[in-house]
Amino acid sequence: MAGRIEDYALIGDMQTAALVCRDGTVDWLCLPRFDSHAVFAGLLGTEEHGFWRLGPAHAADAKPPTAARRSYRGDSLILESEWDTPRGTVRVTDFMPPRDGAPQLIRIVEGVTGRVPMRSALRMRFSYGRVVPWVHKHEGRTVAVAGPDSVWFDTEAETYGKALTTYADFTVAPGDRIAFTISWQPSHKQPPPLPEPEGSLEATEDFWREWVEHCTYHGPYREAVIRSLITLKALTYAPTGGIVAAPTTSLPEDIGGVRNWDYRYTWLRDAAITLSSLLRTGYREEARAWREWLLRAVAGDPENLQIMYGIAGERELGEAELDWLPGYESSAPVRVGNGAAHQLQLDVYGEVTEALHLGHMTGLARNDYASLLQLKLIRYLEDHWQEPDEGIWEVRGPRRHFVHSKVMAWVAVDRTIKLIESGDADGPLERWKELRDDIHRDVCEKGYDKERNTFTQSYGSQELDASLLLIPQMGFLPPDDKRVIGTIEAIQRELSTPDGFILRYPTEGDREGVDGLPGDEGAFLACSFWMADDLAMIGRVDEARKLFEKLLALRNDLGLLAEEWDPRLKRQVGNFPQAFSHVPLIDTALRLTASGAYGG
Repeated sequence: MAGRIEDYALIGDMQTAALVCRDGTVDWLCLPRFDSHAVFAGLLGTEEHGFWRLGPAHAADAKPPTAARRSYRGDSLILESEWDTPRGTVRVTDFMPPRDGAPQLIRIVEGVTGRVPMRSALRMRFSYGRVVPWVHKHEGRTVAVAGPDSVWFDTEAETYGKALTTYADFTVAPGDRIAFTISWQPSHKQPPPLPEPEGSLEATEDFWREWVEHCTYHGPYREAVIRSLITLKALTYAPTGGIVAAPTTSLPEDIGGVRNWDYRYTWLRDAAITLSSLLRTGYREEARAWREWLLRAVAGDPENLQIMYGIAGERELGEAELDWLPGYESSAPVRVGNGAAHQLQLDVYGEVTEALHLGHMTGLARNDYASLLQLKLIRYLEDHWQEPDEGIWEVRGPRRHFVHSKVMAWVAVDRTIKLIESGDADGPLERWKELRDDIHRDVCEKGYDKERNTFTQSYGSQELDASLLLIPQMGFLPPDDKRVIGTIEAIQRELSTPDGFILRYPTEGDREGVDGLPGDEGAFLACSFWMADDLAMIGRVDEARKLFEKLLALRNDLGLLAEEWDPRLKRQVGNFPQAFSHVPLIDTALRLTASGAYGG
């Protein structure tokens, strides 16, 4: 059985990523890209679907021992895990070097004290655990081949095969260092170069140290902010600048339920807010790369903006179910691809325009095509903002007039007006000012419940929605507006868990809810950070700080967050780690630091 979601560590090379459990098992790795087929899919099935365990030897009928300690080496993505055994202490260092060539996962075993028997067990299964590769020796190297893929396994340790698994049994003493590497290569090409584990380790550490030095945030929450920034960088696909929402698919929002989705794509919404956080902490190069990715992705058809694309800008992300995988803790189906790609979500126009606006305001070099794109998006909104849509949460039920979607349509128009007023674009300024006023009036008349003094999820509905917390943050209304304060307090009353965290919207258990799905879900972490932001904005800064620090306490021991927190099971749920959780963590830290609302 796979570990709890929070038991995993992330390592990656800005092209793909692996999840490493506390017991030294790599249960998830897609090669060569984030969205490629998994070579290790044990996370969503069993060991039969692929894994790589490296740790102290143990009896065949016993659970693998878990590391006594683990941490990232400084401000890096290099994982160090230590086991204390009756025979001594051993350390395993796991990392993936940033690269131009073949992707590599390198694991270095180091003896610390005593003499510790160790075992490596490598079971490669291609196509998400469905295909057993042909494993053989080639010039002293072990290679697994299936169709277009090959994975090369290199180590100085003696290996042997048993039960379609490659093993190495060895003992380490103080000062011993034994490296293991897997490298992916197209099967029709020559073997990848022999790895250089120690040199790669040094280069990887240098890369992260130099990258972190660019961070401009030096406030009291620096540790949490830096770890979140590193995570966001790890979720960036370096060749194109696209940013995945998470490196996993089908980790459930509801354990045992059907709310399982593939997040290995670039949502414009997630990527835009990620860009905002990177810009505000000094990372302009990543922002420039994302803007270039955006312009390529939407080129030729900007009016039909998709809510998500592949990491290289692919448009077709057809959804399918992998029925041979039982799912994480029997949470089926396991899905790849995402059928929401062609939904209408009007809020995306606002997020993209806000990101372009922020880039413009923070000094990104002017790009005329970016300005042209922004104008085309507003011309589309001018004709379509009054339509119902699927909204920010990608409901699979009927379209509605979601209030948040209308608010973000207003944001798109507002930011474009500012662009025109700055002299960097030309457009029908007066007409669009009228459009901005029309949208604002429409939302306030149709999306506001006067009796309850709160905005609602959609026009004419009674339900609340945590996305309404963004109304003051986007500047749609000032924080001291009674309607804003009423909405914040209503969400606290109706969408809070007993721990004070925030649900996205009401769900209906076994009945189909507003999102068209049965089942419940946990507290949505981004929404909980939004609540902390809003509390700070309306002057309740102590309450905001306490909520923020409660949220920080939900991170795992390595500072990572999934999408949601299950208040009943007291554990993280959803795809992991999740950009949409780490971005608002950064934003709230910046806001609280600016307000002086922090302990100590």
